[in-house]
Amino acid sequence: MGRRKKKHNNNRNRLPRVRVNEQIRVPRVLVIGPDGNNLGVMSVREAMAIAEEHGLDVVEVSPNANPPVVKIMDYGKYMYELKKKQKKKDKTPEMKEIELTPTIGEHDLQVKLKKAREFLEKGHKVKIEIRMRGRQMLHVDITEQLAEKVIALLDDVAAVDVAPKQEGRFVHFILKPRKR
Repeated sequence: MGRRKKKHNNNRNRLPRVRVNEQIRVPRVLVIGPDGNNLGVMSVREAMAIAEEHGLDVVEVSPNANPPVVKIMDYGKYMYELKKKQKKKDKTPEMKEIELTPTIGEHDLQVKLKKAREFLEKGHKVKIEIRMRGRQMLHVDITEQLAEKVIALLDDVAAVDVAPKQEGRFVHFILKPRKR
């Protein structure tokens, strides 16, 4: 039997491939100077000579343009900025879920609320789902009272994003963290 290779999902952590200095293999490029001025179309060698005068690199910023656009800048600083932008993109808030029942005990409710509070303080949204079983379906008012109680107890750290609504055996709502 052959061995399978694991597939890694690194697409979100991947930075675009950036060519710099000798890696740029086109005859002519549009050059943007270190001060942001357009220096015109020239050969890569001419651009590298200008970059060397300033102690900088020639970095390809738009490889698909015709001619490709390069900028004279510090390559290390450029990559640092790209990584910083990528990290900011990756920080999307997660949706956390907490499940309750209408007959939950007071202590158990406090434990669940403590966990919800932690998630909200970390900046995550929290979906609270109250599951009704059997004859509990006849007493939806108890479930709605529990939902209102949860919202009231978490009011200092959370705002209601999606109001409580019943769908089948569930009453669910979403809380989002309050701005500090």
